[in-house]
Amino acid sequence: MSNLILLHGALGHSQTFDPFIEELSKYFTVHTPLFSGHGNSELPEDGISIEKYTRELQDFIEANNLYDVDVFGHSMGGYIALCHALEYPQRINSVMTLGTKFDWTEEKALKESKMLDPEVIAQKVPKYATLMEAQHGKKWKKLMHSVADLMVSLGKNPPLKGNLSAINIPIQIMVGDQDNMVTLEESIDACRSLPDGRLAVLPGTKHPMDKVRVRLLLDLMKDFWKIS
Repeated sequence: MSNLILLHGALGHSQTFDPFIEELSKYFTVHTPLFSGHGNSELPEDGISIEKYTRELQDFIEANNLYDVDVFGHSMGGYIALCHALEYPQRINSVMTLGTKFDWTEEKALKESKMLDPEVIAQKVPKYATLMEAQHGKKWKKLMHSVADLMVSLGKNPPLKGNLSAINIPIQIMVGDQDNMVTLEESIDACRSLPDGRLAVLPGTKHPMDKVRVRLLLDLMKDFWKIS
């Protein structure tokens, strides 16, 4: 049975994939790693970055001796999956991304990072703050600051800019038509830059993974991976 790695987004958690595991496990050996700083793992003292997380994915693949690997990545997880496919193409068969932002600039990164103010969120969106603490513990505020720094760094030096054409495996880019972070236009541009890219737009779908209709996404996965 081939391997499927499900990658969560920044500030996300592998628990968001729980509704998909039972069905996907009929076709794959499913893996749901956590990036450092998320869940119960400690925040690295030297911070987090796209490059660090790309290496963490490679370390996970090597540590578990995984071959014949497909990857699904939500948001930042999709960006990491594509960075990995660019840097370590040997073991990855294909990648699906959902809600992955490609059009990173310093201005856009700064705008996004300013929205990650844990004190404001704790005051104005207490339900989300409670979820963050439940998933990431007392360090959730530090993690949020670290993710904001990651975004700023990404805006200054986006690793995928101009490099998508070098990824030669099948890639499906997916975006929700109600995603307020990722535009349809940037998703189309990314898809067209890929040698073997395809695009899917999910109707009535917002950015958060827990807002995605499970059956809709599963059907898209089965179609892309030709499983039934």
